Amino acid sequence: MRQFVTLGLAVVVACGIALTTGCESDAGNTALLGTAIGAGVGALAGGNTEGALIGGAVGGGAGYMIGNESDKKKTQSEIASVRAEQNNVTVWITNSNGSQVPVRLRRDGPGYIGPRGERYPTLPTEAQLKPVYGF
Repeated sequence: MRQFVTLGLAVVVACGIALTTGCESDAGNTALLGTAIGAGVGALAGGNTEGALIGGAVGGGAGYMIGNESDKKKTQSEIASVRAEQNNVTVWITNSNGSQVPVRLRRDGPGYIGPRGERYPTLPTEAQLKPVYGF
């Protein structure tokens, strides 16, 4: 019985460390958490160190796989965001009163599309945009 209490306390301490210690990626965090939970479950189910080791290994592997998929989704989302930003260009138009108006254009192949859906074969100049967006 004393062994069981000591093992349970070790599992609680390991889970506490896992929850307060962070890694740089979701894969690392979930692997750490999975290892702690797996070791606890393995120790409780097997009642010995061997069960804790097997449970920790299985839990860590499963946690890593789950966290790695989360990291992939985040990376793909960040790449899409950067690509969208690279395809936008802002041309500033200076009005007759000195104020400036930003006109965001979206790159579309070799040309550009304006905010109102108009198409330009090349990047339009301020003079080309002023009659539509300036005063």
